[in-house]
Amino acid sequence: MRQLQLNRDSWFSNTRSDVLSGMTVAIALIPEAIAFSILAGVSPMVGLYASFTIAIVTALAGGRPGMISAATGAMALLVGSLVAEHGIEYLFAATVLTGILQILMGMLKLGRFITFLPRPVMTGFVNALAILIFMAQLTHFDGQSWVMYALVALTLLIIYTVPRFTKAVPSALVAIIIVSVLSIVLKLDVKTVGDMGNITSSLPVFHLPQIPLSLDTLLIILPYSLSLAVVGLLESLMTATLIDEITGTGSDKNREAKGQGLANVVTGFFGGMAGCAMIGQSMVNMKSGGRTRLSTFVSGIFLLILILALGDIVKQIPMGALVGVMFMVSISTFEWSSLKRLTRVPFSDALVMIVTVVAVVATDNLGIGVLLGVLLSALSFAWKIASIRVSSRTAEDGQEVSYRVSGQLFFGTTSHFVQEFNYESDPQRIIIDFADSHVWDQSAVEAVGKVIAKYAAGGKQADITGLNEESAKLVARVGLSLSGGH
Repeated sequence: MRQLQLNRDSWFSNTRSDVLSGMTVAIALIPEAIAFSILAGVSPMVGLYASFTIAIVTALAGGRPGMISAATGAMALLVGSLVAEHGIEYLFAATVLTGILQILMGMLKLGRFITFLPRPVMTGFVNALAILIFMAQLTHFDGQSWVMYALVALTLLIIYTVPRFTKAVPSALVAIIIVSVLSIVLKLDVKTVGDMGNITSSLPVFHLPQIPLSLDTLLIILPYSLSLAVVGLLESLMTATLIDEITGTGSDKNREAKGQGLANVVTGFFGGMAGCAMIGQSMVNMKSGGRTRLSTFVSGIFLLILILALGDIVKQIPMGALVGVMFMVSISTFEWSSLKRLTRVPFSDALVMIVTVVAVVATDNLGIGVLLGVLLSALSFAWKIASIRVSSRTAEDGQEVSYRVSGQLFFGTTSHFVQEFNYESDPQRIIIDFADSHVWDQSAVEAVGKVIAKYAAGGKQADITGLNEESAKLVARVGLSLSGGH
């Protein structure tokens, strides 16, 4: 009964807002899906079909209610060369394989590794995406007159003004409708959705990729599929984590991985390209009041309705309205407080955030930016803990010396640790106390063994004390005796 209630809450606890926000997202999805199709070198319908199928499947099978998944720029960037060299059928096959790999990743519970991402990397990821969303809109101004700028300004004005009077309807949806009606009635000469690419009123149909079933084919698509699986999963799980924070709720990251995988398998068989979570559209959904699976489901269904039944109207929507919406998303997505914190947080954290932002924006690849950020964070952490202190105290009778080890003993501190002992001048009995330390790896155990052996070579007795339970187990497993001498 409780499970039934949870399912109902994840679908129908916010019905009105979810339906309206889903409609808003669907409208905003169209130009992006077309743009990403062009980026990948395929027909606009490939991106639109992908956005429809992925939204529907992730609404049903994903682990993060309210998150929007569809065709994305990050994925489109990775497949351009595959389409150019081998054709669209290989893209469909690579998309199916991408989904299979993501399902396996979910079954292996790799989603939990998202918790290892440091906060500065997450902040850098969000800020970089906000910048990319903003920059992606600038191309729509090419060759446009002042009217385009006026429509964008009007859209932003409506978006930020309407909530002061009512929050019953998403202000972004109100802005799109008003600006579109104004543009159509006045017959303004501006770029429209129809200028982005040809939209046909046809349903996606089941289609087996027409490729040779051979090892050579697998070797061609596997590198692309692996890259798509990793980048798509990374972007999806980071977006899910961001929405977790915004909504104050949790999500099942491993279910999300499997849901994304299933969505890509389905879209590959229905003429779509690989996709993943979209932080921009997910933020549109959040800002418009969308919270449950229903909002994601409606975005997919309404997108299909727009394509099939309202295609002629959709083509007339001015790009100025959609650019204004995406500008709003960019402004609200950027974590402005992070700029104030730059001078307050540790220098290493500030550097990690800046490097992540610069890398993502420079390469237009989220995977590279996040990878560099994580690597820099790991190096910074290793540098901070790579210090070990060894203090000594000699007994009053001079017959025994006690060493106290403080800090983390691992491969990065073993050399310094071994050099901290007076092997020749120490008395016959040596006590090495690890009460304030931790032995982490095989290198550390071997370093302890080396110290014992050096004393034993001089005919002296060195005993180890104070090891915590985990360190003692590791030492025992490696097979080191905790005392030595003649």
